[in-house]
Amino acid sequence: MLPLSVWESESFFSPRDYIILGSGFTGLWSAYYLKKHHPHRSVMILERGIIPSGASTRNAGFACFGSLTELVADCKLLGDKEMLELLEMRFRGLKKIRKMFGNHRIGYEATGGYELISPAQYPDVNLLRTKLDQLNAQVRKITGIQKTFRLNDAKIKAFGLSGTAHLIENSEEGQLHSGKLCEALLQQVQSMGVTVLTNTEILKMESSGKGVELFSNLPVVLKAGKVLVCTNAFARDLIPDLDLKPARGQILLTSPLEGLKIRGCFHYDEGFYYFRNLGNRILLGGARNKFLKEEETFAASTSAPVQEELEKFLREIVLPGRSYTIDQRWSGTMGVGKEKKPIIKKINDHVYCAVRLSGMGVALAPQIGKIVAGMM
Repeated sequence: MLPLSVWESESFFSPRDYIILGSGFTGLWSAYYLKKHHPHRSVMILERGIIPSGASTRNAGFACFGSLTELVADCKLLGDKEMLELLEMRFRGLKKIRKMFGNHRIGYEATGGYELISPAQYPDVNLLRTKLDQLNAQVRKITGIQKTFRLNDAKIKAFGLSGTAHLIENSEEGQLHSGKLCEALLQQVQSMGVTVLTNTEILKMESSGKGVELFSNLPVVLKAGKVLVCTNAFARDLIPDLDLKPARGQILLTSPLEGLKIRGCFHYDEGFYYFRNLGNRILLGGARNKFLKEEETFAASTSAPVQEELEKFLREIVLPGRSYTIDQRWSGTMGVGKEKKPIIKKINDHVYCAVRLSGMGVALAPQIGKIVAGMM
């Protein structure tokens, strides 16, 4: 990069009230709320890639409310109270997205969600019905619906699924286009006066009584009154003590399939497998639970063992007897930890973080952005 002119130093690279690291969903929603409540303060977002390079635009495009077995597992891990708090954040976040952008602009379709239950998971259907009744009673205050989850085994054959004993339908899920949502958010914050710099990688932060100095790949020290770290799994590069590690989520996409019956968002095995139709193609991701240690990586590539497991699931469960090819494969880096709750934290008087979204960033980010902006 050439030496800066005085014009550049006093505009693009001038000190800001707030600098946000990461232009994914959490960073963009945080910028939106900071600018909404403080329109005369300066806000800048720094992104190390050309576009967000973590998970925001590299996911499966689920407007994800949650599945029965995932929420039951969350109850065991977090307790009922915290599980429901997290679920309400997702519910409110999805409502906010649709209210702000409408359905068409972000490719939202209210397809509903489904969970495949294998014969081994709940051999006693009465126990499954009891779990459904208990969960519906818990989430009723959030959704306002008597039965958010219900058995709909008739659709197993209609969808052409195999290896499935029961199918649980969830009225609150939908599909969206992650790229269009990210673009819409980016355009929104820029229209409010937020500056966005891409290809900017922060190497070090130094806090003082006056604020924060940011050292990067640019030939200038960037300065801010307050800094918010929203780089999710990558945040430990700057804040080493966080309970945070990377989790690679791998995805594949089939060729178009004539007469595809599958419509909606589908979960399996506590949400570790997930698939949906993308038009008349199948998008399938997951299988990370079979290779947990190996998938604690920042590698942007896909791996043969996970892709083979996904192809097996696709062949045996989702599209038995169908012919297709795999047209695309990709991965995205999520942030996870010992706990599933997001980390929304004040590090010192000038540095904050909002990370560890555990693969639920689409739904959680609107609420997390609102909370952390209020803290700042």
